Amino acid sequence: MASSPDSNTSLSVQKVTRSESSQARKSQHAEEAIFYMNCRAAYLTFSLKFCDLYMTTSEQCCKTAREKLEVDNRLKQQQFGSQAETSSEGITVPVSKPSPRISRKTDHKLAPTKGDSRTPSRPSSAQSCKASISTTLSLGASSNRSTKLIEPDTMKEWHCAQSKGCFYLEEDGEIISHKYKLNLPQRSTVCITIKPLNIRQVEGKSCHWLSVDTALYILKENETQENLQLVSFTEQQNKEMFGWKGELGSGIYWLLPFTTGCRLKKVKAQMTGEAKLVYRGEDGELALTKEFRAALSDIFETIDLDGNGLLSLEEYNFFELRTSGEKCDEEAWAVCKENFDMKKNELTRQGFMDLNLMEANDREGDPSDLWVTLLSLGYNKALEMTEACPFVIDIYAEKCKPRIKAIYLEAGSSQLNRAVCKSVVNKGEAKVMDGCENIIIYTYKMGRRITSVIENKSENKVIIHVNNEQSKNCLSNRGLTVFAVEVAPKSTMVSQHVMPLNEQEEWFYNCVHSLVR
Repeated sequence: MASSPDSNTSLSVQKVTRSESSQARKSQHAEEAIFYMNCRAAYLTFSLKFCDLYMTTSEQCCKTAREKLEVDNRLKQQQFGSQAETSSEGITVPVSKPSPRISRKTDHKLAPTKGDSRTPSRPSSAQSCKASISTTLSLGASSNRSTKLIEPDTMKEWHCAQSKGCFYLEEDGEIISHKYKLNLPQRSTVCITIKPLNIRQVEGKSCHWLSVDTALYILKENETQENLQLVSFTEQQNKEMFGWKGELGSGIYWLLPFTTGCRLKKVKAQMTGEAKLVYRGEDGELALTKEFRAALSDIFETIDLDGNGLLSLEEYNFFELRTSGEKCDEEAWAVCKENFDMKKNELTRQGFMDLNLMEANDREGDPSDLWVTLLSLGYNKALEMTEACPFVIDIYAEKCKPRIKAIYLEAGSSQLNRAVCKSVVNKGEAKVMDGCENIIIYTYKMGRRITSVIENKSENKVIIHVNNEQSKNCLSNRGLTVFAVEVAPKSTMVSQHVMPLNEQEEWFYNCVHSLVR
């Protein structure tokens, strides 16, 4: 049957309608897809911004926390002094000494001058003190600082051993140094000395470290390294040299270098410009500046511990540990041997220079890594050694050949702290605190140094207020004239080390230790 015109028109309209409806649905789907993609993009943008904001906030929180810790640490130092933690740790005393019964007629409390109504410069915790004790010493100028130390020149026929080393100052004020083993084949009279090493310096540069005090504590090894017995220490003085002379039996001894920290301490940097380390010659090649080469030559002198003009792998590794925290193994040393000047498997001075030049070339002239090395060795940006003190140890033995070897480069150990305390307790003047017989203050003067030690015999920790405000021309390792120290129960610890600020003038030491609680 033939379709009618009306029927055909109706079908056509239906098709068009369906087509338009399909297109509308497609358009709607496209719009929905675009809307979804826009939403997704907006979400991703928001997520990225949120992450950035989160990271920024996190970093700001970390920075604020670090600043708060630094402030808290400064506040703690203001109250408890600026001595490094290692030096102020309580050291347990296995057997306490009996309380010394001594006269305290010379003790006196500090009182303000008559008619003086001035307010103290800072609040004093001594106002709540239960007991106190005063120690006073008046000392002359240190122009003649000889205390009967026999000069090594009188022992020219004796056997001799020597080693160099260095004190390095850490960022937190802690001092690290080399530590040595001494092997004595047989009983002999020996003389052991230590003094700052006077190395050649760039003309016009001052040798800050020559005024740093040095000492050696001699400990005998009994069966194990942990079981060390204090033998003595270098208390005799001849100018900048400190020494000890006596008889030692055969065996292994440990020599622990020590400095009080009165003179070797952090100083505020005074920027006078940054020294240039490298430059490019006319040929375009990198070269070390004259000033940097001079500094490297001094560094070589310091780390060449045996003084033979060459660096062994062991000596070089002390340098690497200090500057990078890592060691050079035998394989890497063999590579150095192929590329740098060596003699008898030891690095020459020129080889050491070339090694640093290679480091500069690896960084295309950027001196950043070279500065890391210099700063870690105690140099400032003017190429002055201000935070290190190289020293030299000489050992003379009458009957045998002594052997000395550097074993560690580390901070002062508990063995050293214990030795310092024991030496003061054994040789110093003891004073029992008035009204508190469990607290004893020991004071010992050795050459140009005064050390005080606190012994707490009680079962409880105590806080001792220390006041040096009446002292004149004195320099304390604590960095403050008034501070407080916490002493653990049944322990002994160093209160402070004091030296003259100007050795050419008289100095007056007046220290009041007061029990706070």
